Amino acid sequence: MNIHIPFNKPSTTGREFEYIAQSIAAGHISGDGIFTRRCHSLLESSLGVPKALLTTSCTHALEMAAILLDIRPGDEIIVPSFTFVSTINAFILRGALPIFADIRPDTLNIDERNIERLITTRTKAVIVVHYAGVSCEMRAIREIADRQGIAVIEDNAHGLYGKYEGRYLGTFGSMATQSFHETKNFSCGEGGALLINDPQYIERAEIIREKGTNRSRFFRGEVDKYTWVDIGSSYLPSDMLAAYLLAQLEAHESIQDARKRIWNRYNGGLKEWATKNGVTLPTIPDDCEQAYHMFYMLMPSLESRQDLIAHLKSKAILSVFHYLPLHLSPMGEKFGGMPGDCPVTEDISDRLLRLPFYNSLTESEQQYVIGEITKEE
Repeated sequence: MNIHIPFNKPSTTGREFEYIAQSIAAGHISGDGIFTRRCHSLLESSLGVPKALLTTSCTHALEMAAILLDIRPGDEIIVPSFTFVSTINAFILRGALPIFADIRPDTLNIDERNIERLITTRTKAVIVVHYAGVSCEMRAIREIADRQGIAVIEDNAHGLYGKYEGRYLGTFGSMATQSFHETKNFSCGEGGALLINDPQYIERAEIIREKGTNRSRFFRGEVDKYTWVDIGSSYLPSDMLAAYLLAQLEAHESIQDARKRIWNRYNGGLKEWATKNGVTLPTIPDDCEQAYHMFYMLMPSLESRQDLIAHLKSKAILSVFHYLPLHLSPMGEKFGGMPGDCPVTEDISDRLLRLPFYNSLTESEQQYVIGEITKEE
């Protein structure tokens, strides 16, 4: 069989190029054109958020959140060590100190039981990451944050259209960030969004996103000219990217249905093998509706993880590990991270393996992957 299974493959829904052509024909391909506005409206209406703003990346959306929270040198933010570096970098750029939190061994999300003991008088926010599109325990986290008077920011790069207790992820924190990188469920290659749930941040967010100017108010006719009024940067994506993204977002239900089938095939096809071989498959709590972002397995050891990655590679199947513990990275160590600080993170990171997962993965391709994992040596 001449077959190659990449880890990820970008997929189109059918209208991406049509919309890009319309964007070019309209003569507006810079930021905040008609397709950007349509993406904003779709996200706001489908999620029920007061404001959505497209950005050039999830990283930039996180940077905007840090500015909006007025993060200053010496402020502390609580963040899981098991996350992508952007989650932390955005706040360190403003002078914050990361306080690394460990994760739960079941969902791999920040362990809400550890949060309160990490809070000090300098804590400004807790950043939660909905790993693999499965929600953190937001009821408990919101109760802690409200009681302590700190903000909650959701890094929802994995979780768009996932739910917790029937409510969409990205609607629990003061703000949430989304990723539309090519590895995500919905993509425009590179892109992101800031979701704003607390209306007090909306006007300033528009200013920060427009290089610190009140340009948005000018185009709405609220001021007769626009000028520099705050700090900011250029966080607007091209309207051509928004055109591509709109086609994906419009098809979000069919995309999620396809990804659900892929996830369920992995889960069903690997369950018996996993039980026999001491492999743990993903845990989805009853109060969570996952976003079907990825399928991972927790192998018994680092060696067995590496052996399976090598075996699959020999069969032209690309599987990968995921985050290394940030508290043990060279930068993490500069902020005081030490071995043993986050023992679950350190253990999980060595054993996690991610399988190929993308919208156009066919059933026959997936059965080939499952067969190579489960066949007797």
